[in-house]
Amino acid sequence: MKWLLALLLVFVSCIIISMATAANNIDTGVNLTEHSWIYNQGYIDDMRIYQNQKGYAGQKLVTGTRGTGTVSRSIHANVYGGYGTGTNEMYFNEFGIFQNKPAYIPPLTQSDLRNALCAKNYDEGSVYSESYSDIRDLIKDTTFMADNYVSVYDVHSEVQGTTKIGARVQRSSSSIGSYVMGGTYMGQTNMRFELETGNASVMTLPCP
Repeated sequence: MKWLLALLLVFVSCIIISMATAANNIDTGVNLTEHSWIYNQGYIDDMRIYQNQKGYAGQKLVTGTRGTGTVSRSIHANVYGGYGTGTNEMYFNEFGIFQNKPAYIPPLTQSDLRNALCAKNYDEGSVYSESYSDIRDLIKDTTFMADNYVSVYDVHSEVQGTTKIGARVQRSSSSIGSYVMGGTYMGQTNMRFELETGNASVMTLPCP
């Protein structure tokens, strides 16, 4: 009888440990690497949020730029979401040159030419979207690569008009948003944006 009771206790303990492990996997974020560079003459309004655990745990970082002028800025970020090893780390570097200019005034003649793209990877919980409106000139090169383990977004755009981009990394509705970004850029914009998400090793993207 005692050995049956001991076996039952071991079985219950295994279930509790499995449930706790599953809960931790839900709460933690997804590893991601970002390399981005933007040059904008006109108006800029963007924001990025990084985190690797929900609530008061882990590391959090918010950065953004808003206003009119000339902006040349690069961002390099690595976020480890604690998957597998339980490691929670974050690296972030931002370098920028900001010059004040008079308020941006859109051209009198608006264009009705538009272009848009949206890509999703439900396995990894990532989404990227870009749209261009009031296009006077646009040269774009967007590449999306994905499988069950990783998503890679590689974007290079040169545009005169209005640019809107957004991205979100969140494995499921019950997990945290490891990465949330959105931006609006009006005027002349040259943009490089590279984002890799997933549980594979980070730092596999080339620098812009």
